[in-house]
Amino acid sequence: MIQMQPLSFELNALEPVISAKTLDFHYNKHYATYVQTANDLCAKTPLAELPLEDIILDSYNVPESKALYNNAAQSFNHGFYFAGLKKNVPMPKELEESLVKEFGSIKDFWEKITTTGVKQFGSGWVWLVWTGVKMDIIGTANADTPLIHHLTPLLTLDVWEHAYYLDYQNRRADYLKALQSIINWDFVANNFQKACK
Repeated sequence: MIQMQPLSFELNALEPVISAKTLDFHYNKHYATYVQTANDLCAKTPLAELPLEDIILDSYNVPESKALYNNAAQSFNHGFYFAGLKKNVPMPKELEESLVKEFGSIKDFWEKITTTGVKQFGSGWVWLVWTGVKMDIIGTANADTPLIHHLTPLLTLDVWEHAYYLDYQNRRADYLKALQSIINWDFVANNFQKACK
């Protein structure tokens, strides 16, 4: 059974970057609905006993499993997004050095994140991923996820309008820039360390 990623903070803990109202709506309505729908679609099938990542891979590109794939992938993407948010988590030195080595500077890293997110047409995600040999920043549309592209996600930022519209209206760039102050860098660093093993 797919479980929701528990929040490691209270609903108002990310204010003023993300309001409690937006977080409540996003986490307890959107994310919860994806998880519930994916579980309902898996019920009484062999997939019900599989880890979420396997459900995604097994349902991808299977016409009769399109709804399952979309809801399972969105369950993963949202859980990963929420796990990557937290106030007052400094960036570990080793991760900072790796990001600077890959992108030139932390400023350049954030500029690429913001540009990729703003250019993502419609709904989707911007990701920091490990390709197997280096870090990269990519955008994905709708429920698309790095897992199906054999990439290891390190961080994701949600650019679906429901993630920011109540707080930022159509100002996606402002939302992405504001997120810089609430990244759970310990989560990112841990993902990076595991990916590089």
